[in-house]
Amino acid sequence: MTTWIPQPTQDGSYTFLSAEFGETFHTILGAKTEAFQKFVEGTDLLEKAQRPTVRLLDICYGLGYNTAAALESIWRIHPNCRVEIYGLELDATVPVGAVVPELLSCWSDQVQNILRDLAHNHTCQQENLSAHLLIGDARQGIQRLVQQNFEADAIFLDPFSPRRCPQLWTVEFLGAVAKCLATDGKLSTYSRSAAVRTALLAAGLCLGTIPIENSPVSHEWSQGTVAAWCSDTLLPLSPMEQEHLQTRAAIPYRDPDLSQGMEAIALRHTQEQAQSQCESTSSWRRRWGIG
Repeated sequence: MTTWIPQPTQDGSYTFLSAEFGETFHTILGAKTEAFQKFVEGTDLLEKAQRPTVRLLDICYGLGYNTAAALESIWRIHPNCRVEIYGLELDATVPVGAVVPELLSCWSDQVQNILRDLAHNHTCQQENLSAHLLIGDARQGIQRLVQQNFEADAIFLDPFSPRRCPQLWTVEFLGAVAKCLATDGKLSTYSRSAAVRTALLAAGLCLGTIPIENSPVSHEWSQGTVAAWCSDTLLPLSPMEQEHLQTRAAIPYRDPDLSQGMEAIALRHTQEQAQSQCESTSSWRRRWGIG
């Protein structure tokens, strides 16, 4: 079994480094902080916690931080709220590697036990919880949930970056993900990629941005993207972000039958960008003074 070595992040929580994808599972600025700021707050879970039942979809479950942050937030507001969760995860060794005392200590005892059950048994059933971890390619997992007519009040979209894992950012995959979003639900992701945003728009969703307060550098203009069926509660994209969607960077990734390899998807994307008559991303950067 793969041995995962914890990597400390700046808020005291930990993440792992994936040798396969060449990226950490979370931002080094703070794994736990990111789970709360981008996924719990991004999907309005504190408001949804007032409901009798809340349904969650955690895409690329990984170490379980997003699920853990969601559960702690919901039950702090409404201890009797019933939560139904599906997590999609490719590598079963990741959640197993994460349920060690060093990594679990930042969560409540109740949530620690849930993370252990999900890691080892891929399911956890309690009076106020029904949780399932689907191990394997998320493209197959999402089709299974679509067939079940599962609708989530909140979707956490947290794969590795589009360049490293394009198969989970395609028009077709995100179209299937959108079918699992409830009418008043929200999807949140750390990605501000124009290609990802274009794919979400193609699924019929409206877009909002996750702003950065007082960014000291010009190339950091957003912490991510929130999508929903209605734009009323979303923070609109800035004019700069809207223009980004008109550049070659906004050419989306495609995977027509939800089965192509990473290399084939990336090659198609590169070819479509090369043939595009849209403004170059470098030109857009110069116009907006982005370093």
